[in-house]
Amino acid sequence: MKRKYFGTDGIRGTANAHPMTPEVAMKVGMAVGVTFRRGAHRNRVVIGKDTRLSGYMLENAMVAGFTAAGMDVFLLGPVPTPSVAMLTRSLRADIGVMISASHNPFHDNGIKLFGPDGYKLSDEKELELERLLGQDLSRKLAKPDKIGRAKRVDGDLYRYIEFAKRTFPKEMTLSGMRIVVDCANGAAYKAAPAALWELGAEVVTINNEPDGFNINMECGSTNPAALSRKVDEVRADIGIAMDGDADRMLIVDEKGKVVDGDQLMAMIAEEWHARGRLTGGGIVATVMSNLGLERFLDDKGLGLARTKVGDRYVVEHMRENGYNIGGEQSGHIVLSDYSTTGDGLISALQVLACIRAADRPASEVCKKFEPVPQILKNVRFAGGTPLEDKSVQSAIDAGRDRLGDGRLVIRPSGTEPVIRVMAEGDDRVLVEQVVDDIVGVIANQKTAA
Repeated sequence: MKRKYFGTDGIRGTANAHPMTPEVAMKVGMAVGVTFRRGAHRNRVVIGKDTRLSGYMLENAMVAGFTAAGMDVFLLGPVPTPSVAMLTRSLRADIGVMISASHNPFHDNGIKLFGPDGYKLSDEKELELERLLGQDLSRKLAKPDKIGRAKRVDGDLYRYIEFAKRTFPKEMTLSGMRIVVDCANGAAYKAAPAALWELGAEVVTINNEPDGFNINMECGSTNPAALSRKVDEVRADIGIAMDGDADRMLIVDEKGKVVDGDQLMAMIAEEWHARGRLTGGGIVATVMSNLGLERFLDDKGLGLARTKVGDRYVVEHMRENGYNIGGEQSGHIVLSDYSTTGDGLISALQVLACIRAADRPASEVCKKFEPVPQILKNVRFAGGTPLEDKSVQSAIDAGRDRLGDGRLVIRPSGTEPVIRVMAEGDDRVLVEQVVDDIVGVIANQKTAA
């Protein structure tokens, strides 16, 4: 069945345009509600959101859908995505919803769904929902006396903050550390500074005044330049950059240099392996992670299992094969000892714990390997299937032959209409040539079409 709504991370699109309309959001609430109703008890759903203006519109539409399906709704307000996953379990909810487009600009929005176990829904469950979204659900809705209720809940964000703090080693504090936190004007604007301050740090916070429009705007993990400048300005020990829904983060060391998710996963894995905590014999990452990470782990006697892009696929492989560290180069890190999904705050706390344990500057602790030259370029397309063109396939095959021991990954984005072309190898000039050649052929094929 071809997907009309769900991509690599839930449903996403431009706000007030299909599929991110109130009509679709209400229908999603209905479909999810009738699917996850179970037993005779009052079924419940928790809904969180980030700070986008359109979040209010979609939230109210989903409340209508869920209550029509007979589910009670607990509205959390602006909270990090991982807190929704955690509170879905903690509040014994039947489903969790996060209204967010993660690192995208304010004009986009999305719907992420978590099952009662706190994990994102499987492909099979999403396909089941796809079928329901195409049906008339009126006969499956609740009777008048079974319609659900909705209420806003206060204080549950602080349950998440306390939970995150408990993942930091008890024998440690952050006292004496000056930390800059870039909240991306997003969902972490309260939680991240509060947790770090309560653990003893001197916290300098930037981009923590959301107005509905400025989420991810020239800030956060996708644009850490402002964080680098602030770290230098205040002579901080480290900077932490969240994204809009706080399920990912990157750091900036005391010299202002950005450290990506591959380096951070390598650092945590090495530390946990030394302490006998690492399970699975390595870590799980996607096809986009740098070859240098794979070589670093191999030198340590550890493995790197690769999956399709998307934290859901990383988590699935972790669960099936007993790993407790996985993630993406973008800073989406999953530590399954603590969380069922990527968690920027908890990941940051584990990075800080490694730095504290080493008692050395972040610049010395966080760089674990020399990355292999890696080039990623995007080609936007309006429709069709550019990758099925014979000339494109020939260019891809030729590129793989030229790279030899290097890697080539070409894939359509799951969140926007672009083809991503990534290549890596020890010869940067060759890598750039291979990427440019493939991008050129795809662009020409698109123009000809």
